[in-house]
Amino acid sequence: MEEPTIRTVERSEAARATSVQVMAFSADPVMRWLWPEPAAYVQHFPVFVRGFGGRAFEHDAAHVTADFMGGSLWLPPGVGTDDETLLKLFDETVPEPRRSEVLAMLEIFETLHPKEPHWHLCFLGVDPTHQGQGLGAALLRHALAPIDAQRRYAYLESSNPANVSLYQRHGFEVIREVRVGCSPPGIPMVRPPR
Repeated sequence: MEEPTIRTVERSEAARATSVQVMAFSADPVMRWLWPEPAAYVQHFPVFVRGFGGRAFEHDAAHVTADFMGGSLWLPPGVGTDDETLLKLFDETVPEPRRSEVLAMLEIFETLHPKEPHWHLCFLGVDPTHQGQGLGAALLRHALAPIDAQRRYAYLESSNPANVSLYQRHGFEVIREVRVGCSPPGIPMVRPPR
């Protein structure tokens, strides 16, 4: 099979690239636990994408397949999430006890990041109509090549246990499983420098 063309997202394409993640995560256990009602998910998940991984667009670290059927958002070393946007979103859209549980999960995840400078994979998603065609693996290879050249760590939190094996095939190792209250599992993973 021919390697898909992967490119950096232009800033003017941020909304289109966010839509890829909206489609990809529409059946994700953690995201649908946060917003189980479809209209709420469609309304609020794009704000979550911008708050959690949106700074990737500012740092040329957002990638898409040529047809926008897959994409990834990475935060470079030293660049964090937009915590203000995330806290406001959770306060306004996620009822208790889920709000406290997701905030506790995020706090735990923060303690598990590598202490060394690292790249944070915030989102890797493929439109459900194109899953299983190697697009996720191609997106990972595209981003990991320069990370390896820099000899940096890579880190992620998988919100779907079904995706862990994909990440393991690309050198990520499970740190532990994180559950708080009634939450589905979140699985932080790290990839040492190569």
